[in-house]
Amino acid sequence: MSGELSMALVELERDRVAEEVKSRAETGESPIQILEECRRGMTIVGERFQKGDYFLAELMLSGEIFKGAMAILEPYLAKVGPSKPLGKVVLATLQGDIHDLGKNIVAIMLKAQGFEVHDLGVDVAPGLVVEKVRETAPDFVGFSVLITTAFDSMKQAAAMLREAGLREQFKLMIGGGVTTTVVKDHVGADFQTTDATEGVAYCLDVMRGG
Repeated sequence: MSGELSMALVELERDRVAEEVKSRAETGESPIQILEECRRGMTIVGERFQKGDYFLAELMLSGEIFKGAMAILEPYLAKVGPSKPLGKVVLATLQGDIHDLGKNIVAIMLKAQGFEVHDLGVDVAPGLVVEKVRETAPDFVGFSVLITTAFDSMKQAAAMLREAGLREQFKLMIGGGVTTTVVKDHVGADFQTTDATEGVAYCLDVMRGG
């Protein structure tokens, strides 16, 4: 059975993905394992898109299928995490960018590990990030980006957080296919990745004193 769910997602078989996720969750299989298989499928879709084998329509459809699978899994994932949050995370796709798939994957994976996640959505004004950080006192703030025009919004948000005296209270993460270590330095972030699993591992490592 291993790999079948991933390939069903890659082949954009919406009904098959939903049925398999529901069936496996109901039989008691680890929701984190099911989530990981879906994530692997999305990684393959991304690779096909980069190679030109898939186009924007396929990429968007795969995202909708993934969201449907996660909606089925969320009640099961909620039962896995500890009753007391491991830490707090604020996530946002900032002004100028409306892509949310990567951010949504990270949010779901963090929740599964026991983090309290505050997802501000897409096209978020930097000022709203400052307000949410002041309100929630998170351990991490994460910016997701898929287009380079949003780099300035990330830098602006980081600057506003410094000006508000909040920047030293959390680790700032950036992620997305267009991010690099150069962008990390430009924004003034603590961590950069193009892989959701790496981002979650970083949060876990920091909270464990790593």
